[in-house]
Amino acid sequence: MINKERLLSSFLEYVKIDSESRHEKNMAQFLKKELEDLGFKASIDSSMDKTGSDTGNVIAFLEGDPLSEPLLFSCHMDTVIPGRNVEPIVKDGFVYSNGSTILGSDDKSGIAEIIEAIKSAKEQNIKTIPIEICFSVCEEIGLLGAKAVDFSSFRSKKALVFDCGGDAGTMLKAAPGQVSFTADFIGKASHAGTAPENGISAIMAAAGAISNMELLRIDEETTANISTFESSFPTNIVPDKAHIAGEVRSRNIDKLNINVKKIKEAIDDACKRFGASAETEFKTMYEPYSHSEDFYLIEKVKSACEKLSIVPKVRNGGGGSDANIMNRQGIDAIVVSSGMANVHTKGEFIKIKDMQDTAEMILELIKA
Repeated sequence: MINKERLLSSFLEYVKIDSESRHEKNMAQFLKKELEDLGFKASIDSSMDKTGSDTGNVIAFLEGDPLSEPLLFSCHMDTVIPGRNVEPIVKDGFVYSNGSTILGSDDKSGIAEIIEAIKSAKEQNIKTIPIEICFSVCEEIGLLGAKAVDFSSFRSKKALVFDCGGDAGTMLKAAPGQVSFTADFIGKASHAGTAPENGISAIMAAAGAISNMELLRIDEETTANISTFESSFPTNIVPDKAHIAGEVRSRNIDKLNINVKKIKEAIDDACKRFGASAETEFKTMYEPYSHSEDFYLIEKVKSACEKLSIVPKVRNGGGGSDANIMNRQGIDAIVVSSGMANVHTKGEFIKIKDMQDTAEMILELIKA
C-alpha cells in the first residue's frame, strides 16, 4: 500500500516549485536530492546547451533484483505558462489551481506517483526490479530534453512515460508525429488607392494558400492546423509581407509526409497564382509511434491494473511525448495516464483517487 497522505503532500509541494520550460533548475535539484535520499545514483545531464534550459535532465538508477529486467520510468519536469506561483486548492477529492495559473499536474502528478511508489516499496521492504528514471526538461516546447538524452546509455529497453490524462490505467498505444512549418510570403508594395494593380498582395497569396489546405480533422489519425496569420500595414498600402505558421500531425508516417507535401504545394500554387514568393521552413518535431493492442508493455500494465481492480483502457493519443523519442532510440515505450485533466489551461485539475490508484499500480509494477 502507498501512503496516500504523503503522495498528496508531495504533489502539492512539487506544483509550488516553479518550473516553466527552460526554468526547471529548482525542480531538478529538488528531485535529484530526493532520489539520492532513496538510494538512487542520480545525476543532472549536460543537455543545457541543446535545450536552452537552466538545468539538464535528471537521470537516475536504483539497483534491484539482479534477476529482473530494469524498467525506465519517465516524466517531464517543465510546465507550460502561466506556471509561476501556483497555489493548489484541494477540494472534494480533487486538486485545482486557484484559477490564475495552470496547476502543473502535467507532469508533476506522474513524478509524485513514481516517487511515492518507490518510497512505499522501501518502507515495506518490498524487493524491487532495477529502476531507471528520466525526468526531462523542455518537453512542452518540442520534447527538447528527451531529444538531448542518449538513451543507448540506459540499461532498460522498455519504458513507461506517465504523461497523459484519463482514468488510472489508461494507456496510449500510438501517438502522432508532428511537422511544424512557417511560410513568409513576399509580394510587392504599392499604393492601394492610386496604383493597386502595380502591387502584389502577400496577404492574398497567403490566404489563397490557406484556402487550398486541408485543415483541422483530416481523418481519424491525421490533423493539420494554421495557428498564426500575421500582416499589418496601413490600409493605403498593398502589403508585401505576410507570415503564417502551422503544423501537421499523424499517427501514420506516410500520411504525415503526404499532407506536408500538400501544404507545400498549396503554398507554391498560391505564389504562382498571385505572383508572389515564399520562404518556408518545415521542421519534424517528432515522429509517430504505434504498438498493437497486445503489445507486451500494455499487457504488463493491464496485469498490474487487474491485480488492483483498476479497469485498464487502451486508446490512441493525439499529442507527442517523450515516448515518441524513446521509441525511435531503441527503447520500447508507451504513455500511461497520471490522472491529469484540462491540462494547459487555468482550469487544470486532477482527481486524487486517480493519483492514488496510479501510484499503487506503479508499486505493483516495480515488485521483483
